[in-house]
Amino acid sequence: MRIWNKNLRLQDVTIMYFCALAALMVILVASYQAPDNAIEVSNIKPNPSNPLPPLPMPFRVPLDPRGELQLAWNISYANQEVYMQLRVAKLQHGVVLGMSDRGELTNADLVVLWDSGAGNYFGDAWSDSEGHVSLDSQQDYELIEAKQKLDGFYLLFKRPFSTCDPRDYLIEEGTIHIIYGFLDKPLASLEQLNLSKIQTGLQRVLMLRPDTPSPTLPPDVQTLEVLAPNVIIPNQETTYWCFIQKLPENMPKNHIVMYESVITPGNEAIVHHMEVFECSPDIRDVPEYSGSCDDKMKPGTLNFCRHVLAAWAMGAEAFYYPPDAGLPMGGPGSSRFLRLEVHYHNPLLISGRRDSSGIRLHYTPTLRRYDAGIMELGLVYTPIMAIPPKQNTFYLNGYCTSKCTQTALPFGGIYIFASQLHTHLAGRGVRTVLVRGGKELEVVQEDQHFSTHYQTIRVLRKMVNILPGDALITKCTFNTEDRSKPTVGGFGIMEEMCVNYVHYYPRTELELCKSHVDPGYLQKYFNIINRFHGNDQCVCGEVGVTEQYSQLQWDAFTGEVLDSLYTTAPISMHCNKSTARRFGGEWEKQPVPVVTSVLEKPRYPCEGGAPPTGRPLTPPV
Repeated sequence: MRIWNKNLRLQDVTIMYFCALAALMVILVASYQAPDNAIEVSNIKPNPSNPLPPLPMPFRVPLDPRGELQLAWNISYANQEVYMQLRVAKLQHGVVLGMSDRGELTNADLVVLWDSGAGNYFGDAWSDSEGHVSLDSQQDYELIEAKQKLDGFYLLFKRPFSTCDPRDYLIEEGTIHIIYGFLDKPLASLEQLNLSKIQTGLQRVLMLRPDTPSPTLPPDVQTLEVLAPNVIIPNQETTYWCFIQKLPENMPKNHIVMYESVITPGNEAIVHHMEVFECSPDIRDVPEYSGSCDDKMKPGTLNFCRHVLAAWAMGAEAFYYPPDAGLPMGGPGSSRFLRLEVHYHNPLLISGRRDSSGIRLHYTPTLRRYDAGIMELGLVYTPIMAIPPKQNTFYLNGYCTSKCTQTALPFGGIYIFASQLHTHLAGRGVRTVLVRGGKELEVVQEDQHFSTHYQTIRVLRKMVNILPGDALITKCTFNTEDRSKPTVGGFGIMEEMCVNYVHYYPRTELELCKSHVDPGYLQKYFNIINRFHGNDQCVCGEVGVTEQYSQLQWDAFTGEVLDSLYTTAPISMHCNKSTARRFGGEWEKQPVPVVTSVLEKPRYPCEGGAPPTGRPLTPPV
């Protein structure tokens, strides 16, 4: 068969050519057609009925180590929405922002801006268990504005706290693991994207914050800066730097009323978090030191500088004390020595960068009505409490019993206004709840996405009044799937803690309200488990508790019985004064607090309800 007919006219050839060209264009356009649910960025027009949120956004954090990607946000508790503004310094072919349980790239809730080759699109998406990305059939991120400015490309959008979409992340109080990624080439279809194939990163933030205005500082306020002394940041991924600073000699008692971070310009993406500790007043002299906190040659007295004065983490704003209270600094019974600890996160291994970051304390010599105090809740630092190996989820409870609060608290009780949660590497969640008359009354603080790598003092959205006779239960969630041996309690990073440092007023003598299981009942547990596994040669009591845990045969039965022991056996209660001595009374073999009624989970608008607003309560005078 002959394809070419020499009798064809030029006009026929021209028509055939343009028909073929048109067919090719149809195929190309079809391959780059707009996704059904995505929004073409060029079509965004201002909507007078949907006004822009107040700018600039009050909360912000750099996401990547170079600071080229910055997230800012604001919160509407009235509408149960978060407004987010993403600045991309150098936009290539798109950007990915998302949230997942612990920062995984898989099973993540995403919002994506991408270049299809024919246009730029914005859409709500999700990743599957292998990191493949798909556009969500329910679009819950609403694009408000997309604009190129001198310092980068800005995306402004919003999303409800809860969408009732099973593929979306629930935005709640506590740590949010933010993931991000950069697209370096166009995507004809979003389904071509796999997060494991692009440059990605992780940042943690506290997204939901109190929506109250900052208090006014007193006119006689003074400042004290506790700063790193022009440190050369080591070219390694993680460094904890310690520095000892002296307070002025014979400094009288003052009240700290506010503190804030001081970050060396250019280091905003490297300074991860910082804390200022007061050393023990019993240590008369602490030598000068500026170096790694992990240096084995550091002065041993640094280990006695553990009383938290201030804590800041990336993205946190200034911390204000309530108008009637201040944290004492100076005066009789205090230490002249402070320890600054700075965590540098330097994944790009930048060399030669100098840093003088730290914390600025604002204090007043005009003492406020109440001293603020810090109280430890949770579990005593002891190997008596342990977590079995290979556990996906294991719970430990620390108790502050009604007997202790009845003994130690004043008639009107105390007001908790902030707290700092703490575990080590196996910790996954922390929750402290107030129990009154056997009923859970109120959550003091909760973070079910907790990370030991992101610890800061968190202001409560609502002050919590603790009365004499109340109980406080701190429940920690642990994961030891990657461990073959039991994890005991203790100070080491591979050991565990379960603590909530609550900030409250008025200050009382009660500094520590914690517990652990009764040692005698633990020895009975060792006997039972060893006999069950046919080991009649129990060395119970002859070796330490850590060794006894390690000698057990760990299976499902051993773990289940241990869990039952912890939840039912009597406890040893540590109801301690600041002198580390217990209040008078019997504190051994105390019953575990009984809870007859638990709090219901709050319902969100998409579920037909609404959680409480962000306004804190004003305590009665």
